[in-house]
Amino acid sequence: MTAAVRTVLGDIPPGELGVCDAHDHLFLASPALPGQELDDAEAALAELDTFAALGGRAVVQWTPWGLGRRAEELPGLSRRSGVHLVSATGLHQARHYDPEELRRVRSGLAGLFVRELTAGPVKAGLIKVAGAYHRLDDHARHVMAAAAEAHHATGAPIGVHLEAGTAAMDVLDLLCRTHEVPAHHVILGHLHRFPDPRVHREAAEAGAYLAFDGPSRAHHAADWRLLDCLEALAAAGHSRRILLGGDTVTAAARSGADGPGMPFLLGGLRPRIERELGPEVAAAIFVENPARAFAVHWRRP
Repeated sequence: MTAAVRTVLGDIPPGELGVCDAHDHLFLASPALPGQELDDAEAALAELDTFAALGGRAVVQWTPWGLGRRAEELPGLSRRSGVHLVSATGLHQARHYDPEELRRVRSGLAGLFVRELTAGPVKAGLIKVAGAYHRLDDHARHVMAAAAEAHHATGAPIGVHLEAGTAAMDVLDLLCRTHEVPAHHVILGHLHRFPDPRVHREAAEAGAYLAFDGPSRAHHAADWRLLDCLEALAAAGHSRRILLGGDTVTAAARSGADGPGMPFLLGGLRPRIERELGPEVAAAIFVENPARAFAVHWRRP
């Protein structure tokens, strides 16, 4: 059995993924972000078209279950734009959901994740989970246990929202040591928001992928440290563990509004990475690493 990336149009060989935005959102709706919903399909298509015009070939949407991900619309957007799309199952922090809704699904999360990864007209290719600020609360531990169970049943990679980039090693301890998920199937998100090079090196040495995602939000206090973080990892021999994503979570952050949006990765960041870190590092970050991170040997539960 060969490894494959599970896109919304079906499984593809990892070599077909191409230049990838490893963490972004085309659709998102949360009570924690009132009035900032990503719910405009034509705006999503415009973002994809601009990304594709710059050479982008794949986008991984990390919007999990229950947050307006509109998975049924992703195949059409993929066909119209020519961009591979990977959808997510999983669950975010508790604050993003109605408490009654969480109670309804809490006892059956692993089964829910497995069904969305393996059944239905649009299959997910990623499990999204989330930690809390500098800690893992009971909700995070419960969801991560279910994600680990779903990983063992299917092989799916697990993407982790680290709140402000914190608790990376706690997450790896829980997922990898307690629940025996191989570290190379774990993608740690938002690490440049906690720009501690020691933590970054330790996570890379453990074998996890490190996603530096969120420059499309603009004006984040740690954005200016992003290139420093990438340079330090590359210098330490960990360029093969780095991923980049836009993490566009509000309509205002899109390139068609006032934000740099998804295209900023290729129009703004890629030239700087090629110039300052070299074309080989840029190719690893945008092409080679996503192909490995999101390709797994899928299992039938």
